[in-house]
Amino acid sequence: MSRHRVIASPEDGLRASLSRLPEDARVRADIPEDEPGWVRCADLLGEPARLVRWRERLGGWLAAEYPEAPGVPERTPASWILSWYLHVPAFAGAMLLHHARRVPSLAPSALAFRIGDGRPHPDSIAVLGGGFHCLPTDPGSARRETVVVPDERVLATVLRGRFVAHASRFIDVYGPLTRLGRRQLWAAATDALDNALWSAGRLGGTPEAEGAGVADAALVLESRFPPLTSASKLRLVPGADGRREWTRNRESCCFSYLLPAESECGGCPRIR
Repeated sequence: MSRHRVIASPEDGLRASLSRLPEDARVRADIPEDEPGWVRCADLLGEPARLVRWRERLGGWLAAEYPEAPGVPERTPASWILSWYLHVPAFAGAMLLHHARRVPSLAPSALAFRIGDGRPHPDSIAVLGGGFHCLPTDPGSARRETVVVPDERVLATVLRGRFVAHASRFIDVYGPLTRLGRRQLWAAATDALDNALWSAGRLGGTPEAEGAGVADAALVLESRFPPLTSASKLRLVPGADGRREWTRNRESCCFSYLLPAESECGGCPRIR
């Protein structure tokens, strides 16, 4: 049985679901005309040189943050851009699955994001399409743009498939622009999806909400679905105060340890 209560009306489309997401999520239904920095995913993938310029911009930011470094290792900005981009379709899908039990289009043409002014990371996401998959109990299931699926397992399959399709398109474009291996590329995609589902729950601010996000991750990534590299890695461990808390081991490395005075992140595959 679902832990989630879908709040909707027969007139309730995807835009209304997006408006009800937590403000901290920064996921919206349009691109504000008065905000610079927005890019459409389809435009980036259609013009790979823009991905190169984004990576170079990040390299410049890292060089300013670490002036003592003789140079920013190529793998570090390449890996950060990889993870940042994949976060966009993963998080958009995870938030709507968790809060509305709806899965929107995650195609590059249906997503956009804003690159921050300082640290050049995606700080907002826009879901531009109107259609979605939903459950039979969704009050909006009669809308013309919806596709009804029989249960949550099928809905999870739709989310996973749509994310993998977008990730595959991105990896085909971005992979040849880096020296990152194909296993690293798909490991980062796996991390993005597992983390996004977990984060969707954590934004609820309670242990129960976080637990529901973990349950979503177990539903979507109940086992390894190639080309993804693992099932959900979320697990309970003893915290500093003795209470158990959720954590996960990463599948991919962000190569931040190559920067001055930095070390491997917790859960890094290099230290397991």
